Parts: sequence; structure tokens; C-alpha cells
Amino acid sequence: MKQKYEEWCTHATLDEDLINELNEISNKEDEINDRFYKDLEFGTGGLRGVIGAGTNRMNIYTVMKATQGLANYINKNYKKPSVAIAYDSRTKSDLFSKYAASVLANNNIEVHIYKELSPTPTLSYAVRKLGCSAGICITASHNPSKYNGYKVYGDDGCQITTEAASKILEEINKLDVFNVSYSNFDEEIENGKIKYIDDKLLDDFVDDVYKLSVHQPTNNLKIVYSPLNGTGKKCVLKILEKQGFSDIHLVEEQAMPDPTFKTCKYPNPEKEEALELGIKLANQVDADIVLATDPDADRVGTAVKYNDTYKLITGNEMGVLLFNYICENIKLPKNPICVKTIVTTDMAYDIAKKYGVEILDTLTGFKFIGEQIGILEKNRHVDSYIFGFEESYGYLSGTHVRDKDAINASMLICEMASFYKSKNLTLIDKLEELYKEFGYDKNELVDYTFEGIEGMKKIESIMDYLRNNNIGDINGIKVIEIKDYNVKQNTKVDLPLSNVLSFYLDEDQKFIARPSGTEPKIKFYIEVKGRSHDDCEYKIKRIKEYIDSLI
Repeated sequence: MKQKYEEWCTHATLDEDLINELNEISNKEDEINDRFYKDLEFGTGGLRGVIGAGTNRMNIYTVMKATQGLANYINKNYKKPSVAIAYDSRTKSDLFSKYAASVLANNNIEVHIYKELSPTPTLSYAVRKLGCSAGICITASHNPSKYNGYKVYGDDGCQITTEAASKILEEINKLDVFNVSYSNFDEEIENGKIKYIDDKLLDDFVDDVYKLSVHQPTNNLKIVYSPLNGTGKKCVLKILEKQGFSDIHLVEEQAMPDPTFKTCKYPNPEKEEALELGIKLANQVDADIVLATDPDADRVGTAVKYNDTYKLITGNEMGVLLFNYICENIKLPKNPICVKTIVTTDMAYDIAKKYGVEILDTLTGFKFIGEQIGILEKNRHVDSYIFGFEESYGYLSGTHVRDKDAINASMLICEMASFYKSKNLTLIDKLEELYKEFGYDKNELVDYTFEGIEGMKKIESIMDYLRNNNIGDINGIKVIEIKDYNVKQNTKVDLPLSNVLSFYLDEDQKFIARPSGTEPKIKFYIEVKGRSHDDCEYKIKRIKEYIDSLI
């Protein structure tokens, strides 16, 4: 690690911030170890890590090395390769995107890059519309401000498959991080190897989202919206105005791009703090609904006015509401299909049964939902797809992209709220109707953060304990079945092996344990069914107590 550090001190000269950081940690052994004990892992989600100097950090060099590996893979598999690039509002996102473009151009790969920061779903859209061989999105989604990331998309507009990621990683591993060649970005713009994406493509994207509208709103819903200092503002405002909503109030403190996210340290719409300023403004203007999209605008969180206060709606609850709204209000195709992840609420099965919809369960990550859309398309059944969602606030009602889309979701949520408002119902009222029809259901996510080398070992030890101790009961609740997704499962969807464990308990209770693929966390997804909200709360509490004692 010390040797790698010294090598970086000699060669990492392109970015002054890296030079300063390397000098600052010269006598800090723990800091050096954390930056150099491994290479930042490249997988199906690409790269994601803390911004800074070192092999285990997001910086110009790790980005260029990954891009050269991608370039080698593309040139082996495509005759006239091209790549689309988008980036978000995070620190160095624009810089990383330009260096990625310059490496690709140097490898005679045509590049199409957005002129300004743009939502992740618009990257998936550009790949397909421009007929590109691949796509790159520089983003760390909803992570804290110290993170950035590098997502890779295939020619189908979906995040790369496990197989493609493995082949790209093979190419990356052949490379020296300081021996990657690149062109001059401005010169490549002049000679046409790098092209800016025309503004019309963004308009086309919004138009295609608008086609997915279920009902034209009949009342002017009062909306508060926050892009959480990210990329969503332009597209979300365009789609809402296109629908006819005019009473829209923007959270000004979070309206413009800000890589520090100083108003919200964790810009994740799953978390209550992300909607605090939006709810404050909603109280001032007496809004019906509050929306917040994460920095790359692929997730959206919601709060709605209910009994003179604002109540947050979870990702599972919103998924159920949207799924039911779509089934209830569109002419369903023959053999309709909804795709969700294994950690997403099983209440979807109750709604699916009522409307005759088939549910396909995938591993965690919207890329697996996008993959199923691609399979349907190849088999000429893509019209069967009506909705896809995951508990982490990701939704998609069309096939215009192959990733979750907060612009699509924001449109549907607002028109759905307007639709039920015309029937004197809030979204909370409608949710309560569904619970009375299908039974009370509650989901809760519990996660624990363990950073660095020791943290990684801790997470591994927790999973090993759960996997190898033949657990028969959880805090007095009988364990009926354990599914280990590291072993092949008999499922409708052919799932790749994954470090995930599902515990099915007595009385319609379960929890799923999995290490996060993007953060140093272990996550536990709890779901229970009960006679009432209080009964569900009690059951959740018992399982959480067990998990706390386990940790």
C-alpha cells in the first residue's frame, strides 16, 4: 500500500486536488491504507466510491482506467462503436465525463455527450435513440456528497449484464492506471469525434414520458417540488407543465445544482430529512403534495397532506398505489406483466391476482427489471409490460428507458393524486382502502453502515453467521424456510447467484438480509402482514429487536 501511495505521488499530476490530498496524508498510515488496500470494484453497477486519491477512490485515473477497459471491450464487439455520456451535479462529474469522452475518442469511438448535467433515465434513452454501443452515466445517485460513481449501460439502454461486466473487468485488469492515453476534449469536439447531444433529444424524452399519462388531470393540484440540488428540475417541471399543472412551488434552496448538498447531507428521497424543506414550504403554501427527486432523478419521494399534516409515503406504498392505479385505469394488454425485485412488497401479488397480472421477481437493482423488459422485447412480448418498481423509490411504467425514471414517476404520482382528489380521496385514503381490501401490510428497511477494511469484514461475518447457524427462530418467531440466493433457486426468472438470504417466518412475516452493492452497508428488509397497523408495528418491532441483537 505504501508503494502504491508513492507511485501515485509521482504520477498523479493531472488533478491538483489529488496532489494536495496525497501530500496531506503522507504521515497518516490509516488514510493511506484505506485508499490503497484494494481497487475500487467494477461490477454490474460500474464503479461507486468516495471521491479522492487512490485505487479505492473515484478520481480521474480510476475513471480513465475503467473507460479504457470499456473501450477495449466495445472495439472487440462492435464495428462502428459509439457511446452516450451523461453526468449529474456531483463534485467532478463534469470533469470525469470529459476525461471518459477523451479516452473513448482516442480509441476511435464516437461519443455523444449531454451539454449539461442530465438525469440518469435520459442517458438510457439516448443510448437507444442514438443507436449507441454503450452508455456511461457519471453519478452516485442518492449517496452522500463525498461519493461519485460511473454506471455503464449496454446497447439496449439497460445497465450492463453480469457477463458484460465480467468481460469489461478482464480488460480493466490488464491495464496500468497511469498508462491510459486520452485525446484533447475540445479538439475532439471540433473534429466531430465527440458530439454534443441535441436539445431536441431531451424534448423527445419528455414527449415519450407524456405518452404514458393515464388520466389528464381535471383539477389544479398544488405541488411542492425539490430536485435536491440535482438534475431533475428541467425535466420534472416540463412534464408537469405539459400535463397542465401550473400551481407548482419550487424549493429554492434545493433548486440549483450543488455538489455539497448543504441543505441535505444525505440527498436520498427515502429519508425524511430529504423532504424537510419541501414539507416546510408545503405548510406555507398549503400544498396537496410534496415531491423530491434524488440528484440523478431516477428516484422520487413523496409526502401528501393528510389531516392538516404531511405524511410520507414509502417506496413500497407508492409502488402499490401506482400499480393499482395503472391496473384500475388502463386497458390491460393480453398477459400483462409487472416486474419487481425480491425485496419489494409482496402486496403486489394481491393486486396482481385481482387484475390477472403476472409478477416477475428479480434480484435487487433496477437493472434486473430493465433486463426483463429487454427479454420481453426480444420475445416480441414487450407490450405485456405495464409496470416495474422497487422498494427503494424506483418506478417505471413504460419501455422508453430501461432504468427507473423519476420524471415518469413524478408525472404519474401527480396525476394519480389529482385523480383521487376528484373523488375526495388523498393518496393516504386510497392506500387505506387497499389495506382494507387486501389486508394490512408493513415493510421496513433497517441498515447498518460499516466502513473500511474492518467494516467489510464485519458485514461478511454477519452474513456468514446467518447462513451457517441453522437459525430456527427469530426472537421467538418460528423460521419456516430460509432461501439462500447464493444457491440456484427455482424461480420464474433465471436469477444469477447473489449474497442474499430470505427468512420466511410464522404468521406471514419475513426479512431479507443483503450487503449493499453501492455503499458500505448491510441491509435488512422486513415485511409483515397483520390484523391492523398496530399489529404490523408490533411484529416489525420484534424482528428489529432480533436484528439489533445480532449486530
